[in-house]
Amino acid sequence: MWIYLVSIIVFILSSFLSCVNKTSVGDVNETQCEIITSENSTVVNTESGEVAGYIEKGVYIYKGIPYAQAERFMPPVAVNKWEGIRSSRSYGPTCPQAKRAGWFNDEQAFVFNWDDGYSDENCMRINIWTPSINDNKKRPVMVWLHGGGYSAGSGQELPSYDGTNLAGNGDVVVVTLNHRLNVLGFLDLSAYGEKFKESGNVGLLDIVAALEWVSRNISYFGGDASNVTIFGQSGGGGKVSTLLATPSAKGLFHKAIIQSGAMLRTMEARWSRRIGTAIMRELGLNSSEIDVLQQLPYEQLLAAGDRAVAEVRREAEKEGYSAFIFGWAPTVDDNVLPSQPFNSQAPDQSKDIPVLLGSNLHEFCKSTYVPSLRNVTRKQAVEHIRKKYGERVDEFLQAFGKAYPNYKEQDLIDIDFLFRPNTVQLADIKSAQGGAPVYMYIFTWESPVLNGRLRSFHCMELPFIFDNVQKARHLTGGGAEAQLLAKRMSRAWLSFAHTGNPNTEELPDWKHYTPEEGATMFFDNSCEVKYNHDKELLDIVRLFPQNGF
Repeated sequence: MWIYLVSIIVFILSSFLSCVNKTSVGDVNETQCEIITSENSTVVNTESGEVAGYIEKGVYIYKGIPYAQAERFMPPVAVNKWEGIRSSRSYGPTCPQAKRAGWFNDEQAFVFNWDDGYSDENCMRINIWTPSINDNKKRPVMVWLHGGGYSAGSGQELPSYDGTNLAGNGDVVVVTLNHRLNVLGFLDLSAYGEKFKESGNVGLLDIVAALEWVSRNISYFGGDASNVTIFGQSGGGGKVSTLLATPSAKGLFHKAIIQSGAMLRTMEARWSRRIGTAIMRELGLNSSEIDVLQQLPYEQLLAAGDRAVAEVRREAEKEGYSAFIFGWAPTVDDNVLPSQPFNSQAPDQSKDIPVLLGSNLHEFCKSTYVPSLRNVTRKQAVEHIRKKYGERVDEFLQAFGKAYPNYKEQDLIDIDFLFRPNTVQLADIKSAQGGAPVYMYIFTWESPVLNGRLRSFHCMELPFIFDNVQKARHLTGGGAEAQLLAKRMSRAWLSFAHTGNPNTEELPDWKHYTPEEGATMFFDNSCEVKYNHDKELLDIVRLFPQNGF
């Protein structure tokens, strides 16, 4: 009897200790972990006042902390200080945005499992995960910039974004944030006077303000303000690309990771200003009534803004200009953003910043959304791509076979040529600068969810980067192979955040990228490095350009 009781006690203690004194936060069963909410244990003093969070799986978590505030269309300013201890245990408001199209698609709603929270224009909030507080340690800081273009998304929208495992397993401080988007963050009204000269870039200035807040406050959360990595995916990758060329962001980060969002060019003032004047026409306002825009209901403002963007896009296309992201995006304004991020050369201000960048094999995967393409025959696939490549289709097929010798017929339609060419071009430009190293990857792992129809599509790598394949198992399936790859990828990202080099013991030697060698890490159940595997293929693809970032 006593042996039986002792066994039970030992089991309970070992379960508790496996949660508190863990070797891997991600391996802990959720039901084994006590959440500690004591203010005495979690209070941190920031420049605006004290905040209290909670402890889960041994990680200190703070959510919804205000990092700035602003009037509509105005640059961000410091928040008002508060008295007492501010509870910071739940996410703050997200930026108002249009309805998400995926809400109305059952399969998308299932796999992404969005958490859109609640919206408010006072949305400049920051979330923090850290192994410890007030301990004078200097841990690397990883600041995540969410996707959704510049129109949608938030720092909480996907289960993947939870920073608990990354912080707990990697001894880093993880930060996510919300900022102004769409018409609130990127409506260029600079044609209407000095007051609005920065209105077209206030969403970008919000991110800079968040990085400034991190620089001033992150030491209280156990972070090192002199070792900050910014990383982001899709639109978040575009934000990282742009920050590399934003003068006010210089010195606020020291490494950069661009995932499926290498952005070479962004909006030009000639178009963004036209959108500003077009929205005034849509609303029947003259220049003396410009201040009315600051009081309009958001839904009315957004609807007029979207109509204005559509009108100016049509004008731009008639003049021979087109772009993947047009309208709500940062603007080259000779002020906040003096030049295009990577139009022909890399920005001097970020010469010494190491960059890790890549894309997914299938990205906006056609067969995921078009059932008839999932069992396509070779004849059907060739006829499909002939519409684009015409007389050069045979040349394309030969180069495709060299790049992907074991390809499926479906791959002829699904393999990405929207993000990959720009990713390579940005890497070429950055590498030619002769500064800090560049590292390239391709994510090729295919999810088993929904009979494998998701493939390696856009966003698939996110749970692996954050080591959250279990939390995001609607997307990944949560199997053993996925968990193993998540360990490898998250540790590579952590190594890069610590040292500027993503090499780890679990991976083959990952050489830095040069145009001559084109070293690229392929992330799959078996990881390997390939060299300029698709150079000939991309040379052909670039003759038939798609509108990318």
